[in-house]
Amino acid sequence: MTVAATFEIEYLQYLGADGKPVAEIPAAFKDANVLLPLFKQMLFVRTFDSKAIALQRTGKLGTYAACLGHEATHVGIGASMKPDDVFAPSYREYGAQFMRGVQPREVLMYWGGDERGNDFAGPRKDFAWSVPISTQCLHAAGAALAFKLRKEKNLAVACCGDGGSSKTDFYAALNSAGAYQLPLILCVINNGWAISVPRSAQTGAKTLAQKGLAGGLHCLQVDGNDLIAVLEGMRRAAELARNGGGGSVIEFMTYRLHDHTTADDARRYRDEAEVKDAWTRDPVPRLRAYLTAQGVWDEELEQAWAEECAAKVDVEINAYLETPVQPVEAMFDYLYADMPADLQAQRAEALAQEGRR
Repeated sequence: MTVAATFEIEYLQYLGADGKPVAEIPAAFKDANVLLPLFKQMLFVRTFDSKAIALQRTGKLGTYAACLGHEATHVGIGASMKPDDVFAPSYREYGAQFMRGVQPREVLMYWGGDERGNDFAGPRKDFAWSVPISTQCLHAAGAALAFKLRKEKNLAVACCGDGGSSKTDFYAALNSAGAYQLPLILCVINNGWAISVPRSAQTGAKTLAQKGLAGGLHCLQVDGNDLIAVLEGMRRAAELARNGGGGSVIEFMTYRLHDHTTADDARRYRDEAEVKDAWTRDPVPRLRAYLTAQGVWDEELEQAWAEECAAKVDVEINAYLETPVQPVEAMFDYLYADMPADLQAQRAEALAQEGRR
């Protein structure tokens, strides 16, 4: 028998659930002080997330997609990018977007139904949130192609979920990245559930990382609750891409500790024991334990930072709440440069109805 091909998918993990090293820490991250600002960013994201949920529960925000449990993955992705790279997020990667310059008040505006929340103050080159699943992967592939044609050592990074990795957009993006050796990193954030559909029901692949093999990409699976593993996986992929080695698919193994969104009730489809077990792998206490053991973090520092985070988030919330609401006709302002006749008619009717109130 002749074997046409064989493959292996490497799995990266450096910290156990208790925060103790389970493998040699990569040289770039041995100094715990390198990780300290990233841990603080994880805590900030968690504070923002909880306050955003509270806003939604009190009717001051629309449906909101929490990122509880994803902090290490999101912050690690954001920390691994350079200012001139391009990011194509889905609708949950707040940790990465904050590190890219997106303001928390913009996130709140978006989930509050205000399109100005998608008009980021910075970085202007990044793509807006994508609610249609995985379409952003193709956008990122286009940006990566532009970088290659211009001979620029930048890369494009796109995030999608485990369910998104089953979409044709994802496959088209990875195929293009492989065919043209594009500097593209496709980050599959595997939290186990495509809303209410378990991973086992939407793909037969043993790993989601291996899907990139079909396109000729570098493939890696990473413990997404281990910040060091996320950073190392992204470092490898970025180095490869910037030096002409082509793109990567990285599968980040994490878990969605909150409901899919505030409009969802995950108790209807997730087993309580499964969620309880996932909490034991929470990325925040894992890194906290490691940094504490390294002597760079303690309860006093955490309390002070918690108070600072709360104050910072409150400033952003107040800025959001104090932003004047746009007039009703603004819903038409973000659709076309030259509005077609049927929308012009709808706009006129909307204004007429507003005038009758």
